[in-house]
Amino acid sequence: MAQHDEVDTSAEHRTTTIEQGRFCMARCICGWRGPARRARSLARADAEGHGQGG
Repeated sequence: MAQHDEVDTSAEHRTTTIEQGRFCMARCICGWRGPARRARSLARADAEGHGQGG
């Protein structure tokens, strides 16, 4: 079962992290998706970087 962890970065980019099996990835309502990561902290960092324009 996938688990979601929302990271509020800005009004334009609302990101979440989603766990699928051993991997975690960041997604945004704008359609952006981060790479699959084994560490949740890296997926969260991807989400924060996306929300900041990076």
